[in-house]
Amino acid sequence: MMTLEIPLARIRGMTPRFLARLKKLKIQTVKDLLWHFPSRYEDFSTVYQIADLQPNQVATIRGTIQDTSLRRSWRRGMTIFEAWIVDETGSTRAVWFNQPYLRNVLRRGRTVNLAGKVVFSEDDLYMSNPAYEIATNEALGETSHTGRLVPIYPETRGLTSKGIRYLARIVLKNLKPIQEHLPLEALEENGLPEINKALWQVHFPRTIEESAEARKRFAFEELFMLQLGNFAAKSALAEEKATSIPSDIEYARFLMASLPFELTFSQKRSLWEVIRDIAKAQPMNRLLQGDVGSGKTVIAAITALIAAKSGLQTAFMAPTEVLARQHYFTFKKLFGSQEAGIGLITAKETEVCYGQNLETEVKKTDFLKKIKNGEIKIIIGTHALIQKGVGFEKLSLVVVDEQHRFGVQQRAALASSSSKLIPHFLSMSATPIPRTLAITIFGDLDLSTIDELPSGRKPIVTKIVAPTNRTQAYKFIREEIKKGRQAFVICPRIESADTQINADGIADKRRLLWDVKAVKEEYEKLSKKIFPDLRVSMLHGKLKSDEKKETMLNFSRGEAEILVSTSVVEVGVDVPNATIMMIEGADRFGLAQLYQFRGRVGRGEHQSFCFLFTDSSAKTTHQRLKALMEAKNGFELAEKDLEIRGPGQFLGESQTGMPDIAMHALQNIELIKAARDSALKTINSDLKKYPLLKKKLDEFKNQIHLE
Repeated sequence: MMTLEIPLARIRGMTPRFLARLKKLKIQTVKDLLWHFPSRYEDFSTVYQIADLQPNQVATIRGTIQDTSLRRSWRRGMTIFEAWIVDETGSTRAVWFNQPYLRNVLRRGRTVNLAGKVVFSEDDLYMSNPAYEIATNEALGETSHTGRLVPIYPETRGLTSKGIRYLARIVLKNLKPIQEHLPLEALEENGLPEINKALWQVHFPRTIEESAEARKRFAFEELFMLQLGNFAAKSALAEEKATSIPSDIEYARFLMASLPFELTFSQKRSLWEVIRDIAKAQPMNRLLQGDVGSGKTVIAAITALIAAKSGLQTAFMAPTEVLARQHYFTFKKLFGSQEAGIGLITAKETEVCYGQNLETEVKKTDFLKKIKNGEIKIIIGTHALIQKGVGFEKLSLVVVDEQHRFGVQQRAALASSSSKLIPHFLSMSATPIPRTLAITIFGDLDLSTIDELPSGRKPIVTKIVAPTNRTQAYKFIREEIKKGRQAFVICPRIESADTQINADGIADKRRLLWDVKAVKEEYEKLSKKIFPDLRVSMLHGKLKSDEKKETMLNFSRGEAEILVSTSVVEVGVDVPNATIMMIEGADRFGLAQLYQFRGRVGRGEHQSFCFLFTDSSAKTTHQRLKALMEAKNGFELAEKDLEIRGPGQFLGESQTGMPDIAMHALQNIELIKAARDSALKTINSDLKKYPLLKKKLDEFKNQIHLE
């Protein structure tokens, strides 16, 4: 008897070549094979008599091989194998191309099932390349390739669905019964089959309804495990201890009054939710999401200053140096007069701002000492914050931008090793998350939403620009720049596709066909041919830290009028005078990313514009880009993006480790609710009652890595 853990190499008859092909599909164990679900099914379930066959019909017949022949077609250099099949109603022939070995399989006198398309040519009715199966005394329902719903799997070169079906049936017949790890009451309440039955039904269903039932069971399992993990994480976090940061409402009001603008209602609501959470002795675990430019950083800054007033420290982490520096400038600009001590640390620089905007550059060793002794209360940086040698005196709050999760262990590592207290955690995201994903993927996080933009912001005029209108767009951009405005130009890549050389030293033609704009190429074109009289600069991830800093400073100060960049400006860059966002190869980006790019403009008093350049005439491309033009806000756009592209591309399957079946299930709100209810009942009745489920949950957590 086989178990799920057994390598397929241990099964008798498995050849190295077959195993190598399976490995290409990431199939190496019995479990890998059984969880390689069919992508669709061919309906060969109705068995027809030969006399009833019709042209262009897809059918299964059952008959005896009366005669065979094998010949070579010299004109095309292929072999043709033919078999004449008879039943009690008549006869027909079947034709296979380039499969000479069939003469040793489909021999005269054998009874066979054939399934495939019926072709009519030159007054002759025959079956072309049908699937075949030697008939035995077994009922038709026991066949794998004919006379039933036939599973069609994701394939690879040299490995067909027939080979996978053959192996799947052998494995299922010899599989040791799997112990069900889902609570039986959860399966019964939702009318779902237990795991052994479900595996048979997904691979060899008798009806489409059976296959749907089995798929629903596995989708439910993935959603159930996600929700269970969320509830378990929340429960575990509630057991941890954190420093209670007093809710100094009067100080919060003072800080809000000092701002050069009025906070919106949703900003105030979100701030109150955060202040209320950090006052508790259990660690906050909150996600603050809002549109680009909706004012999330201000909420984080006020919270950090409230902590600083109580003598406590905040670590503020950003994904890039450009964004870390941007946050540092925002803190200084809005709250530089506060006596908090605001510091910036990246891989190559350290700066400190004390009260009254006094700023000093300090050596890294001195900077680290000032963090360690608590002199600097708010520390802004990249992942340099969690490198070895960075220690805090009283770290009470961690703010992370564009990273949804930051685990207990990571927070504990940030805090002093002598402290058993876990810092509060606030995640900020300008990538709106659709409701179904929010309650499923990030259900362990409490959610605060800023769903309105600051007053006075003008809607950004967004246009799709076809190749024929490129010159006209350039003319418009020049006119805007002459008025004193600035422009971003975004490109998908750093270097031109024809610099990509393969292992043989030859340019990869497929890359050359992928005609996307490259930053260096675009910079040369714009600075020398299109706008030779304007100041054009270039920014990308391969530049050194100092070069990136200098480039952004020059653009912010207006010393460059056009900035050609990669997606390094996607998040957080704030240049109020920039009113034009020009995106080359817009069809190469996701809607959420395009929305982020567009949010880099429209941050000042002047009317802003976003031009989406695309050479694609595909209907789906224009459907997606039109959604960007029409969406009223980022949340509406996120729902549309999820609907058009599906969760796999929205989240990035390789980024999450989530199986396909779970990805598709993320759009089924009813199934999500059912899984959530069942998970809540299970966690409330104590997870220790389900040792096998607990083990599976630990495995699931290792597989899924959502950020």
